[in-house]
Amino acid sequence: MKKFPLATQEIGSIRKPKWLVKLLQDKNVSNDVKEAARSDVALLNLKLFEDIGLDVIYDGEARRVEMYEYSIRRIEGLQLAGKIRSWDNKYYNKGRCTKKVKYMGPYHVDEFLFVKENANKMIKLPITGAYTLADWSYNEAYKSKEDFTIDLAKKVIRPLIKDLVKTGADFIQIDEPAATTHPDEMQLVVDSFNESIKGINAKFGIHICYSEDYSNMYPEVLEMKNHQYELEFANRDSWNKGISHSNRNGYESFLKTFKEYGEKKEIGLGVLDVHVDEVESPELVRDRLLYAVKMTDNPNLVHVNPDCGLRTRSRETSFAKLKNMVIGTEMAKKRLEL
Repeated sequence: MKKFPLATQEIGSIRKPKWLVKLLQDKNVSNDVKEAARSDVALLNLKLFEDIGLDVIYDGEARRVEMYEYSIRRIEGLQLAGKIRSWDNKYYNKGRCTKKVKYMGPYHVDEFLFVKENANKMIKLPITGAYTLADWSYNEAYKSKEDFTIDLAKKVIRPLIKDLVKTGADFIQIDEPAATTHPDEMQLVVDSFNESIKGINAKFGIHICYSEDYSNMYPEVLEMKNHQYELEFANRDSWNKGISHSNRNGYESFLKTFKEYGEKKEIGLGVLDVHVDEVESPELVRDRLLYAVKMTDNPNLVHVNPDCGLRTRSRETSFAKLKNMVIGTEMAKKRLEL
């Protein structure tokens, strides 16, 4: 597998323009017009990502309502039960599993083919993983959460990935935001991930946004067949420049654990805090990357991304953050003579 040291990448969703949200909510607008508008925004996002200089891109999930609900609506055996509060004043439409799940078809293929046709950079396709789909849903059909999760992995996510790979997808990011919310279930996260990709030839990342301590994933995560982690760090890190442990307190614990276990997988290093409007300086991004390279002793293992999707920030703020991320990465490459 070819190495791309300090490759910059998108990791999740970008906020939709206000005009698109208004149009999609208008019941008098035809579905054809709405789909054309989604395509316009997907293309706009692609070109903005390319102009900024990202190495690995997707379309900012322009066609998806939300990572969980979008999947629930397209899996037989699951249905929406209503909105519940997740955190602060944020709500999501929770699903119910009322019968054994069944694959209804490749629900990301059309959007992927559009991206493939229009992108000039490497593509990384994000999908929602089996563990999160199960963890965030009511289980009314299976004897256990384990049975529910593994069935989703085998009967839905694996067939989906196979169909995506057939159409040309070669780098797939499996989103598992629920993965570290129950540390005692890490083995189930690992088993469901491995079942999802079993027998499929592609590059796979796992995006786990937010954890009290990613070190809690060990040692179980060593059995995971992923090629890359995409993780959050900037949210907990200081805004001080420098590469000392005290200045990079948000990265120190996991990177030490990563090295202690002799990990050889790539780390998609979160260098942008998606919960604040303040735009990270290129110098801060540079120092976060230099620290990670110092800790891993291998720049080929370090890749660069925001902590999570930037949909909670304005589009202007999001693209400003990403632009500085690319500039800071180039500064780190120059320092490292890459």
